Amino acid sequence: MGIAKKREFFMGCCRSFLLFCFASSFFFLGTHQLQSSQTQVLLQLRKHLEYPRQLEIWNDHTIDFCSISSLSQVHMTCLDNLVTELRVLGEKPAKVNDFNGFSIPNQTLSEAFSLDSFVTTLARLNSLKVLSLVSLGIWGQLPDKIHRLSSLQYLDLSSNYLFGSIPPKVSAMVKLQTLKFDDNFLNETMPNWFDSLSNITTLSLRNNQLKGSLPDLSSSSSLHVLDLSGNKLNSKLPSMPKGLVMLLLSNNSFSGDIPKEYCTLSGLQHLDMSHNAIRGTPLAAIFSLPNMSYLNLASNLLSGSLPGHLICGSKLDYIDISNNSLTGELPFCLRTESEKRVVKFGGNCLSIGMQHQHELSYCKEVSPKEKQSGGKDVGILVGVILGLVVLTVLLVLSFIIFCKRYCPRGISEQHLLHKSVEDNSAVGLSSEILANARYISQAAKVGIQGLPVCRTFALEELMEATNNFDNSVFLGEGSYGKLYKGRLYNGTLVSIRCLPLSKKYSIRNVKLRLDLLAKLRHPHLVCLLGHCLDGGVRGDYSPNKVYLVSEYVPNGNFRAHLSGNSPGKVLDWSERLAVLISVAKAVHFLHTGIIPGFFCNRLKTNNILLNENGMAKLSDYGLSILAEETDKSKASDGLSSWQMTSLEDDAYSFGYILLEALVGPSKSDRREAFMQNDMASLNSLDGRKRIVEPIVLATCSQESLSIVISITNKCICPESSCPSFEDILWNLQYAVQVQTTADGDRRFDSASHQY
Repeated sequence: MGIAKKREFFMGCCRSFLLFCFASSFFFLGTHQLQSSQTQVLLQLRKHLEYPRQLEIWNDHTIDFCSISSLSQVHMTCLDNLVTELRVLGEKPAKVNDFNGFSIPNQTLSEAFSLDSFVTTLARLNSLKVLSLVSLGIWGQLPDKIHRLSSLQYLDLSSNYLFGSIPPKVSAMVKLQTLKFDDNFLNETMPNWFDSLSNITTLSLRNNQLKGSLPDLSSSSSLHVLDLSGNKLNSKLPSMPKGLVMLLLSNNSFSGDIPKEYCTLSGLQHLDMSHNAIRGTPLAAIFSLPNMSYLNLASNLLSGSLPGHLICGSKLDYIDISNNSLTGELPFCLRTESEKRVVKFGGNCLSIGMQHQHELSYCKEVSPKEKQSGGKDVGILVGVILGLVVLTVLLVLSFIIFCKRYCPRGISEQHLLHKSVEDNSAVGLSSEILANARYISQAAKVGIQGLPVCRTFALEELMEATNNFDNSVFLGEGSYGKLYKGRLYNGTLVSIRCLPLSKKYSIRNVKLRLDLLAKLRHPHLVCLLGHCLDGGVRGDYSPNKVYLVSEYVPNGNFRAHLSGNSPGKVLDWSERLAVLISVAKAVHFLHTGIIPGFFCNRLKTNNILLNENGMAKLSDYGLSILAEETDKSKASDGLSSWQMTSLEDDAYSFGYILLEALVGPSKSDRREAFMQNDMASLNSLDGRKRIVEPIVLATCSQESLSIVISITNKCICPESSCPSFEDILWNLQYAVQVQTTADGDRRFDSASHQY
């Protein structure tokens, strides 16, 4: 009986153990199997990085990325179905000596690469704690949105082609412990907010082009390693935190004496301040710091004599004080034969027959008389320079006065626009910018190589194209004049807008504005093909109207595709998101493609046109610099004073485009009433079923829909701060990724059920 009980007990234990192992296997699978949305992000990152050889193993979304063995160049860690660590080491060649901020063949990623889009995608990995992307040819200016990786503790983007400044919003990444941007082209001043990173232990920005002064870092109590070598910093040496272990400041232009506070850095082990312009006599206490093992003060302007009783710390095994102006005897502890340590002291004027030493006269200090004489010489030189400057200014002023008095016809085109100062201030464009088309950003050139060049049309050409502007080709009339459809002599279909002009504009003034409009080229802007001025040719003549000739976009406007009652094909949710993103990109370009940008673009769904492939193009943009809208056209909207002010804001107008894409034209037309009665209902499932367009509900995921509703609220609600188009784009792209993931999961589930 006892044996049977034991056997039963043993069998029970075995069953329990097997059950535990079986359950544990599911637990670990569940812990490390990556979420499909995270897999999609990794595949998109691979695409952004232009399919580097190191990531060939990421073939498709069916791979369990978390189960892939770590390689020497790729390492990833997952926890609870989320990526927490990503390290990729590329093979791009060593960086070039000079980088102008644009793509370099075979060195950087291609011209099509967008660091802004890359970081937007990267921010989807919101559980990432460790990120290292080294030698991958990443180029561009790091965007502020990098701070969205708020969980990061380790960030390394070394050996790439980053330029500009370190984004200020990095200061909000309070969990950061290690920040490394070595071997890039960062070329702005050193940020003064590093002390806000309370957990930072390692800060390494070596071999960049950072300039200006180094701020006081004494309050960065957690900082142990600071490497700023190989930059262009030129201030005096600031105070440092007490816990510093490694301080590397070589190959800069630091000046002044070594601060006495450095003698209290008891934890300091490695100090390199070589190749600067540091003066004075080296502090004896630095040599005796208890943990110091490496001290390099070579190639500075150090002078004077070291004390004979100098004490070297017991761990100090490398010292370099060469190529300075030190004199006197070499202290006993620095004589190489005294202890087993490396000491370099050549290139000074020391009284020792070892290593190369200069004559004492080479290192002697300048006498007070020489200093006084030098001061007088400098004063004379400054006086001569100031005299030349004053003389030059007087000559220039005389020339300007002469030109104004005797050469009235010689006014440069850059000053023509001063005749309409009020208009310039209304649209935010200065005369200089309007007259200088070079202010169009380099980014505007991407993706527009196939667009035709803008030209001048003869009025006869346009009359022939429209059959003398016959009513049969009349398309409509808006606040920017009448619109006609035409066919040019070569068969090209065009749209022709007849725009009345203000009488205060001269013909030359209008041409400057037209030249500026002609340079606004973007894949999602209706292309301006040319113009025709209805007026004379004299420089002081004021034309009555201008004809703007644009490409004809055949598939109707966005509004006609939003409702079941619409005449065109009704767009589903993914198609609507594609249109909204295209328009947001176009408006973002209008805001940033020229300094300070085209605002007040009167955005509405009627002005968003779809071509034969369904691609969206924005029309009637930037026309505010040519025409003044009448009070009558504005008053017809019947809006409150707050809304009238906000109507000039593109983000506000775009918010109503978003709303129309959600609920259809008929509901969104009741703007103020909808805001008061129905807007809050969009936050509940029942409210969405009642208000949102049926085709949107049938084809969207609720998470994707919620993202768009949230950004819509921010755009149009007076209580919210209006978002930038960068934020709008980020949210829309996020909504697309969420929707793509949901669609993929839905197809997978459907295929599984069929199987």
